[in-house]
Amino acid sequence: MTLHLYFARRFLICFLSVLLIFFGILTLIDLIEQIRRFGAADIGFGRLLILTFLNVPESLYRILPLVMILATLWLFLSLARSSELVVTRASGRSALKSLVAPVIVALVLGVIAVAAINPIVAATQKQYDTQRARISGVASTLSVSAEGLWLRQGTRDGQTVIRADRANFDGTILFGVTFLGYDSHGQPTFRIEADRAELVTGAWSITSAKEWRFDSEAAIPEVDAFETDRMSLASNLTRAQILDSFGTPSTIPIWELPGFISRLEAAGFSARVHRTFFHMELALPILLVAMVLVGAGFTMRHTRFGRTGLMVLMALGLGFTLYFIRNFVAILGENGQIPVIMAAWGPPLAAVLLPLGLLLHLEDG
Repeated sequence: MTLHLYFARRFLICFLSVLLIFFGILTLIDLIEQIRRFGAADIGFGRLLILTFLNVPESLYRILPLVMILATLWLFLSLARSSELVVTRASGRSALKSLVAPVIVALVLGVIAVAAINPIVAATQKQYDTQRARISGVASTLSVSAEGLWLRQGTRDGQTVIRADRANFDGTILFGVTFLGYDSHGQPTFRIEADRAELVTGAWSITSAKEWRFDSEAAIPEVDAFETDRMSLASNLTRAQILDSFGTPSTIPIWELPGFISRLEAAGFSARVHRTFFHMELALPILLVAMVLVGAGFTMRHTRFGRTGLMVLMALGLGFTLYFIRNFVAILGENGQIPVIMAAWGPPLAAVLLPLGLLLHLEDG
């Protein structure tokens, strides 16, 4: 038990050290990117720094598998150089038993990342998107609730809030829709209720509509209200903008994602992307364990055997390959070419079995 605790403490220190190093590197890179993107907006260095700290957690969270494999390489290379692995093996402890503590630490860290860190990252990323939209002055966001879906379009001259009972899968056709227009000072200017609205190039094509004007001279808007079978309302939205408005599941906490998926499907949208992301997050602890096994499979050897640099490169190459395959299979799952469960859980499980087979081969021959 004492040896397990020693390995666990060493591995945790290595992981936190690598995480801190990457945090510093990503902060500098992201700060340069924020200066390049918003430098002309004259918002001040303090606000740019805030944007950086809001955006870095999401990037750091995405590279946790890389951090995990580097921490594993650091741990076992340091143990090999100090001959602690040799002493451990000489005492009769097998390689697999020596891996118990790092594997448990990786699994616990993965569970903490999904259960606690994921909601924090989602909150910071959502706040970053909001701040970025305010600085740019052009926002178009979509939210889905039990009452339907809400969409906002606009520029510096005014905003239009759109509410609909449901929509097609990409949000370009709305049913039971209401348009509320506001000027640049936040005062209401018009209201349109319609049975159907379709997004065409540069406008909404509205069918069976009734419009009320609030900026006319009439004291009662109902006096000047009129009905029409077809009308057009200018819009700067595109299909890609609508999909991007709700198509980033990383801004939704893992605990709220199942409910959001249900509301999304009830509103008529496809939730395959969000469902794939949800299962990939649940499989993250297994992926982190796989990265520990990959790193250990190439570095649990004495440095006197030589070719240490080659083994490190092979471990990193295999780790990057497994990470690439995971993301590639996830795209196939999002596109509906393979089942979501297979896309999310297949690569991590395969990533565990491959280095485990290598370790068994090296251990037992």
